[in-house]
Amino acid sequence: YPREAMPINIRDLAVLERVANALPELIGVCKRSGNVYSHDNALAADVTRKAKGLQTSLGKLRLALELNDVARAAGLPNRMCLKSNWSDGIKTGDICEREARFYHLMGAELDAPIPRSFYADWDGDGGGRGVVVMEDLTQADGRFGNSGDHLGVDGVAKGIESLAALHGSLWGSGRLDQQQWLPRSMDTPVDTEQVVRIYNYIALNLEDPAYQAVLPSWAYEMPEQLNYLLDELSAYEQQQLGPLCLVHGDAHQGNSYLRADGKRLWLDFQLVRKGTPWRDVSYFLLGALTVEERRAHDTEFIKLYREKLISTGAQGVPDQDAAWAQFRRWPAYGMQCWLGNVDRWGQQTGAEMVKRFYAAGDDYDTVKLLTAGKTPRRTVILGQGASALPPDLQQLRDSRTPSGPDGTK
Repeated sequence: YPREAMPINIRDLAVLERVANALPELIGVCKRSGNVYSHDNALAADVTRKAKGLQTSLGKLRLALELNDVARAAGLPNRMCLKSNWSDGIKTGDICEREARFYHLMGAELDAPIPRSFYADWDGDGGGRGVVVMEDLTQADGRFGNSGDHLGVDGVAKGIESLAALHGSLWGSGRLDQQQWLPRSMDTPVDTEQVVRIYNYIALNLEDPAYQAVLPSWAYEMPEQLNYLLDELSAYEQQQLGPLCLVHGDAHQGNSYLRADGKRLWLDFQLVRKGTPWRDVSYFLLGALTVEERRAHDTEFIKLYREKLISTGAQGVPDQDAAWAQFRRWPAYGMQCWLGNVDRWGQQTGAEMVKRFYAAGDDYDTVKLLTAGKTPRRTVILGQGASALPPDLQQLRDSRTPSGPDGTK
C-alpha cells in the first residue's frame, strides 16, 4: 500500500508521553486496505506499562487504547504493542528499519505464522530507526518462547511445521527480488562480520568455566577458525541458486510465541533475509533439541520439514540427500552466534546452546565440510574493530584471570 511521509520522526519519540500523543497520528496515516482506515483521532492512547529497557536499542510499549466507532469498525483491538528503537548509543545498524519494512511491505499479505500488525514505518534518514505497531501478545492465550524451553520431539516437530509454513509463503517467489531492501542471507556485514564485531563478547564467554566445559580445544587454540568457518559458510550460501525463500534469520525459540492451540508465531524480523531455508531450520532444530534428541531424530526432522514445505505448494524442494548436505554445514552459524551471546540479554542458556551447536558440528564434520582443501579467504586479527563491552561486562572480564579449557592459568 502507498507509503506516506511519517508524521513524526522516530528519534523524537524517546519520551513516553510523546509516544502516546503521536500514536493516533501514526495510526491515522495508515491506509492498508481492509485493515486500518485513515481517520483523524481514530484512537487515544494511554501508556499503561513501560517495557524493560527503554535505554537499550530496542524498546516495547504496551498500550491501552480508547477506540472510537471508526477504529472499532476497522477491527482494531484496544491493546497494542509499539516496538521501536530509541538509542543512539548502541549500534544496531539498520535492523529496526528492516523489520519495519518487512511488516509494512510484506507482512499483511503473507499467509504465514507472524503477528498481526497495524502500522509500520521508518525515518529513512540513514539512522536505521523503525517503528511497528502490532497486536499485544501478552493479551493473547499463549506464551512467549525461550531458548531454554524443552519442547520434546513432538514440540519441535510443530515448530518445524511452522517454519515450513513461513518459508513456503514466498518460496521461489519473484516478490523476493522486488524488495530491494531485502538482502541475500549471508551477504550483509551483519551476517558475515559477526565474529569480528562481537569478538569481545566471545572472548568473555571463552573465559567462563561453563563454556570451557563444553567447547572443543580448537576454540582456544585457533579462535580465528570461527571467522574462517563463517566466511566459508557465507560463500557456500551464495553459491546456492535456489529456489530461495523468506528467511527469518534468527529463528530460535526466544523469537517466537506459542499460541494455546499449538501454533507457533515467529517474531522479531530484524534479520529477515532471502535465501535457502537451512539457516532457520538448523538454528531452530539444533537449539531446541537436546544433543541426544537431535542424534536420534535429526534425519527424520529434515524429512518432516521437506514434506511440510512441499505441502505448501513449494516447487523444486531439494531432495533428502541434498537437504541433508546443506543442513550439515549450518551448525557453523550457531556456533559463533551463541558463543557471542550474553545470558543477560534474556535467553539465559548460552553454555547449553554452545554445547548443542558444537556437538552437532562435531557429529556432522562441519569444519571439514567447509574448510577441507581450502585456505582462509582473509586474515583477521580478532579484537580489532570489535564492539566494546559495556562497562560492567568489561569490569567482569578484567576481574578474571584467563584460563584454558583444562583449567590452567
